[in-house]
Amino acid sequence: MKFKKIKVFLIAILFTNFTFFVKAKSVPESFANLAEKLIPSVVNISTTQTVVTNINPFPFEFPPGSPFEDLFKEFGTPQERKASALGSGFIIDSKGIVITNNHVIKGAEDIIVRVDGNKEYKAKVIGADPLSDVAVLQIESQEKFIAVKFGNSDKARIGDWVIAIGNPFGLGGTVTSGIISARNRDIGLSRYEDYIQTDASINVGNSGGPLFDMKGDVIGINTAILGQSGSIGIGFAIPSNSAKRVIDQLIKFGETKRGWLGVRIQVVTKEIADVEKLSKPRGALVASVAEDSPSDKAGIKAGDIILEFNGVLINEMKELPKIVAQTEVGKTVNVKVWRNKKEILKKIKLGRLETSKDFQAKKVIEPKTIEVKSLKIEVRVLEKKDIEQRKLPQNTTGLVITKIATDSPINYLNVNDIIVEANKQSIRTINQLENIVSAAIKSKEKTILIAIYNNQNQRRYIGVKLD
Repeated sequence: MKFKKIKVFLIAILFTNFTFFVKAKSVPESFANLAEKLIPSVVNISTTQTVVTNINPFPFEFPPGSPFEDLFKEFGTPQERKASALGSGFIIDSKGIVITNNHVIKGAEDIIVRVDGNKEYKAKVIGADPLSDVAVLQIESQEKFIAVKFGNSDKARIGDWVIAIGNPFGLGGTVTSGIISARNRDIGLSRYEDYIQTDASINVGNSGGPLFDMKGDVIGINTAILGQSGSIGIGFAIPSNSAKRVIDQLIKFGETKRGWLGVRIQVVTKEIADVEKLSKPRGALVASVAEDSPSDKAGIKAGDIILEFNGVLINEMKELPKIVAQTEVGKTVNVKVWRNKKEILKKIKLGRLETSKDFQAKKVIEPKTIEVKSLKIEVRVLEKKDIEQRKLPQNTTGLVITKIATDSPINYLNVNDIIVEANKQSIRTINQLENIVSAAIKSKEKTILIAIYNNQNQRRYIGVKLD
């Protein structure tokens, strides 16, 4: 009798636990009502821009000053063509304010927003921010639109149900569902990263679309996928709380206004923490201080470790730039610093990142690199500063190798070697090298003779066998 009572008791416990588990993990019966309510606020975005190309139909180039250069110059005239791109967005104001990714509308000459599947409107850019990859558009219409509102992304938990709505592959309003897979992801796409990771299917064309919670609030902006061949169940969204700060500034000012300290920082390793007598690796180590910056004026020095900023503990180095950027320009904040094995307090009046010399220096455009497919390398045109830095002859022209594939026919060369000649012709452009290689591939010998400057600035000739 006693055994039966114990058995009944155990069954009751198991049944109770099973019921709790089912309720805790229950799948929504349907997303239909929520999707129906939200789809009118999600838009499809198409953009067009003019792309200039210069196609040389000949397998060679005429040398500068050649009489044939003028005769055939029309064949090298730049050709213009229209390129288009697709993306997604969502309406946050009944007046037609639309949020999307900056990369969706970057360089666009015309922006068309399609609402509710069939109504098309022109739109203009109110403001865009490459650093966070957020853009704000205004639909050019007097109509009233159905808007959605932002939720609190800080309350979103791993395992919460979410739905994504967007324009994958240009198919129009598409709904996918999943859960939040991870928080605080950093994947190296932008300066300020704190992505929400989700397994809701996100594909090309979903960029700029909303990630909704089960209340129908936007908790993220779908921005990136892992891999280029389509969704593999790993997508990334900008948290709404981070995005909203940028959006508010873009609407108000047409640009961003981020706080700026003026320091270059690095990770505090275990070894550094041991030397500095910190209890554990934490904070951000100041590697250098920009001259006349807010930190310089406040007395911050290289070697200081920033432990706390404006009342927020800095556990990892990467946390500091995000917190500083979100702080109001001109605000005076308390910064706790570890120096000479003790904690000191500094008061710093923040500057503005976008107007700082540090930021302007980072906006310098990197030289364009292009792949030479026939050689399986990537190169860029030799610049004057390269010649000066490497002390090459002043009249040197050529291409700097920036990347070499393992199966390249010249994989024994090194990055930063400079191709200066091919088949005894001085190389001035990437197109010229491609034409010489193409002509050699079509010939019986299938070889070319190139001249390079190696990393020691030694000039060498190399015979290259082509496939």
